Amino acid sequence: MPEDGVLTTKPANMAWEEAAPIFLMVGKTSFSRCKKSLKQKGVFLPVVMDLTELVQIIWTSMTGGKKVKGGVAGESVEDLDFFKELFEAGKLKPVIDRCYPLEQTAEAFRYVEKGHKKGNVVITVEHNNK
Repeated sequence: MPEDGVLTTKPANMAWEEAAPIFLMVGKTSFSRCKKSLKQKGVFLPVVMDLTELVQIIWTSMTGGKKVKGGVAGESVEDLDFFKELFEAGKLKPVIDRCYPLEQTAEAFRYVEKGHKKGNVVITVEHNNK
């Protein structure tokens, strides 16, 4: 799995095993770097796009195989329910690199800024039920 990528939703006409999309949240990698990780009809879904990704969307739409797709997503309760079902079924797998307690947030930011993380960095918050 490439850094900062997780498996996510798929094109409606494909089985999970065929598509195996990579959903990129932070923009720390590229289609070129993830291409080997994608299955033959896999989809690279960057959240952060620049001109490079826009050109790749056009180019890969004209060629067969692996694609780059992007767009603007809406928010709804149905979408959250859909993702909840994917999590529960084990089809959406977050990549967690490290966890830090709230008191070490500054250290967590320093780690992320070094650019070596291989997944998400989580800040944990304790709940004192007194």
